[in-house]
Amino acid sequence: MSEDWLGRWTHGRTGWHEPDGNDGLKSFWPEAANPGRVLVPLCGKSPDLLWLAQRGHDVVGVELSEIAVEGFFTEHDLEFEREDVSLLSRYTAIEHSVTIFCGDYFNYQSPPFDALYDRGALVALTEELRPRYVAHTNQLLKPGATRLVITLEYDQQIVNGPPFSVMPDELQSYWGDLERVGQKDDIDNCPPKFRKAGLTEVSEVFWLSR
Repeated sequence: MSEDWLGRWTHGRTGWHEPDGNDGLKSFWPEAANPGRVLVPLCGKSPDLLWLAQRGHDVVGVELSEIAVEGFFTEHDLEFEREDVSLLSRYTAIEHSVTIFCGDYFNYQSPPFDALYDRGALVALTEELRPRYVAHTNQLLKPGATRLVITLEYDQQIVNGPPFSVMPDELQSYWGDLERVGQKDDIDNCPPKFRKAGLTEVSEVFWLSR
């Protein structure tokens, strides 16, 4: 899994990356959320990190690919400081409240966060890895933390991920208090192999903690 993820960044196979950020984040992130620490697992080089920071949050991303991490700072023309911390490397923006840890998410430890934004982490993992991911994430969140989780729903009998389909029953077995607050057709943002296999419908689904 890790080698495949790194290979995708090395060879530029990053069709899931959204250069303008995620519309669902802008639509469904609660306006009432007090500024606090927001965890963004498997963040890639998403501009969503900056969007959250501009709303007063202290944003911490975790990403395996050094190419993605450095790409974030380069593309947004952000100065940063880098230092090795335990098993990960920490990249800290100089003028924005954004920090990205580069390394294996399962090695990341931190005091608990006020909120979680998961746009591409859960759907990037195989069904076997997802329970472990959720358990580790829960250890990193305060009780009652705000959670915005974005999933994909499509017919995996036609084509398999990544990104993978995560159906409501599975998601709510992890986080039973999540409420489905919206969805949109996302076939245009999916890998070319989806269309080639004959898939015509992919729903991007937005879940928010109650």
